[in-house]
Amino acid sequence: MPYRSTSELPESVKNNLPKHAQEIYMEAFNNAWEQYANPESRRGEESREEVSHKVAWAAVKQKYEKDEKSGEWKAKK
Repeated sequence: MPYRSTSELPESVKNNLPKHAQEIYMEAFNNAWEQYANPESRRGEESREEVSHKVAWAAVKQKYEKDEKSGEWKAKK
């Protein structure tokens, strides 16, 4: 279930990530959704959706980090 816009993202993403990070998440999720369509391309028993969400979060964490004090996601310096 690829996302067509950031408004379709899960609440946990929309309510926590800045707009740019949401765009990164959506693009990474959609790419992973296509890349891992075949179960043999995934490790273990994880579903296509689980893998896609993991890839999306990993992509966000390359450019953003969660501030320990405020709990807000901010661009890495």
